[in-house]
Amino acid sequence: MSRASRFSRRSFIAATGAAGSVALLAKQKKIPIGLELYSVRDELKKNPTATLQAIGKMGYECVEFYAPYFQWDTAHAKQVRKQLDDLGLRCYSTHNDMKSFTPDGIGHAIELNKLLGTQYIVLASPNHELTAIDDYKQLADTLNHANRTFELQGLHAGYHNHDAEWHPIDGQVPMQVLAAKTDKSIMLQLDVGTCVAAGADPVTWINSHPKRIRSLHLKDWSPDKGYQVLFGEGVVPWKKVFAAAESKGGVEYYLIEQEGSRFPELETADRCLVAYHDLRGTK
Repeated sequence: MSRASRFSRRSFIAATGAAGSVALLAKQKKIPIGLELYSVRDELKKNPTATLQAIGKMGYECVEFYAPYFQWDTAHAKQVRKQLDDLGLRCYSTHNDMKSFTPDGIGHAIELNKLLGTQYIVLASPNHELTAIDDYKQLADTLNHANRTFELQGLHAGYHNHDAEWHPIDGQVPMQVLAAKTDKSIMLQLDVGTCVAAGADPVTWINSHPKRIRSLHLKDWSPDKGYQVLFGEGVVPWKKVFAAAESKGGVEYYLIEQEGSRFPELETADRCLVAYHDLRGTK
């Protein structure tokens, strides 16, 4: 590259500002955009094959299965993997309850996730309410122990936050405790919407935990409509979130997540993907 070309590129980035640089980063890194399948849970129950086909046709690049996948046998997991491959979809992570992190369930979780080709087995939520900081310390121990087992199979544990982890208990923020007490190879999957709803700052969080925010749930939120808004309709500062995720967080893939909206599930997923590409200038 010539000196003039390098200067022109730097000048362009400076002139276009944060929005331009975020779009450029996205194009350079080609970070996949996917869908957390809880967003289309009713459609998935009715016809999982047709639902995955619709998601692939929309242009999503990956999906994240949630807890019911754990009931599959290996034969079904192989069938699902074949369909994903045929559609050009990847599954980088799954959402799980505590059973996947215990001796009774960890073997089956590993078996299914290896068949699906995932990288992370994510704890979506503890099975019960945690009310003391010691509860979160014990949870960190559970994650660390499971992660050591996962690592032997080329996998890693992950933790997905909700809003409760951002509210202080006895002067300590549970999410901070979990981050400090878990091994750095454990992914801290950021649910952006619940973080914002709880009054926390997702950008500061990402910047404070480099290389650990390897995936984000792109859920929006607004004070009046809650999580029923589409991606880009709420108050989340998405451009700043993307800039932090890609410069500091170590993001490997994004996942749209919707708890519901004024549109049917599949239309909601499609509209969110269009809004994502419009915001990023990636399609």
